[in-house]
Amino acid sequence: MNTQGCHRCRVTLRRGWSFAFKTASAPSSAHDAGPPGASVRCLRCALQHPGLLRRSLTASLVVGTALTLLNHGDTLLAGGWNSALYWKIPLTYCVPFLVATYGALSNCRQ
Repeated sequence: MNTQGCHRCRVTLRRGWSFAFKTASAPSSAHDAGPPGASVRCLRCALQHPGLLRRSLTASLVVGTALTLLNHGDTLLAGGWNSALYWKIPLTYCVPFLVATYGALSNCRQ
């Protein structure tokens, strides 16, 4: 059991459920022990990290737009908008967002 606490909310972290994010400065106290220059966070706080969200949203916009154009471009250019596109297009953007978020969390997991 890891007695380390989340840098943001101070909840006690368990091994495998903590995530280290790079910071501009070193941790402020021994309670924030972790890799030098890293902010250690719980899953809830990690999912709210602005850098992680920004990268995931960027990946989602780029990949989602490419996939939408590849999969539905002919229908959209022809002006034939059917009711199925109301759920297919948002889902096309959600999948890359979830994959990018999962990949980032897997990379910074402790």
